[in-house]
Amino acid sequence: MKIELGKFNTLEVVKEVSFGLYLDGGDEGEILLPARYVPEGCKPGDMLRVFIYLDNEERLVATTQTPLAQVGDFACLEVAWTNQYGAFLNWGLMKDLFVPFREQKARMEVGRRYIVHVHLDEESFRIMASAKVEHFLDKERPDYLPGRQVDLLVWQKTDLGYKAIVDNRYSGLLYDSELFRSLRPGQRVTGYVKQVREDGKLDLTLQKTGRAGVEDFSSILLEHIRRNGGHTSLNDKSPAEQIYALFGVSKKVFKKAVGDLYKKRLIRVEEEGLSLA
Repeated sequence: MKIELGKFNTLEVVKEVSFGLYLDGGDEGEILLPARYVPEGCKPGDMLRVFIYLDNEERLVATTQTPLAQVGDFACLEVAWTNQYGAFLNWGLMKDLFVPFREQKARMEVGRRYIVHVHLDEESFRIMASAKVEHFLDKERPDYLPGRQVDLLVWQKTDLGYKAIVDNRYSGLLYDSELFRSLRPGQRVTGYVKQVREDGKLDLTLQKTGRAGVEDFSSILLEHIRRNGGHTSLNDKSPAEQIYALFGVSKKVFKKAVGDLYKKRLIRVEEEGLSLA
């Protein structure tokens, strides 16, 4: 059995002591789970899902706490403190996550949040983080089709829009001209693939693309009209901001949905709004 440092492992409890439990770490020997993290009623022979990291003396230790990121993850974390060697991030565990100066783009400041990648340092075999996240993004061409739903971590603002980390692997771009809501670095949102460019980068959107997106919103709009007594004051002349505030979609998607429902003879389009047919 091989222990994965910086990740969750499922290990067997082999011994109970006054200060916690010892878990079977295979080739790494027994690993301590301190008493403060021991689930009630846990005993030798039980299997526990635990996170394995290094304590202040660089020994393997287990916890049942869930960190804000594991090895291999990109995350937005806050600086808890700094010293002459680098910065230390709060990642939800007792021992903070180290970012050496060489892995910082600019000197990190206490209280500020940064997008980082969590990894094992090849030289020291310690868990650490890097703000130079572009070095850890997958360079292979993504095997995505347009319309694919993806998880996004908003990364940084650019002249064109917002860079985002896609599915914890790839780089993509959300264009300002297609955004109808405010975003901030560190925010996690659901997005959709518009296209995979020749350079392998992803063009992204926050709304479903194509016919599927229109059909999804058509049903939402129809239900809204029904719940409002068969009428809504919104129509294709309503301000885009008002449409987005209520439904979270662009005016373009709204107008397509109105046309879709009108063609199906489910609504009437009137000067004062939309009504059930």
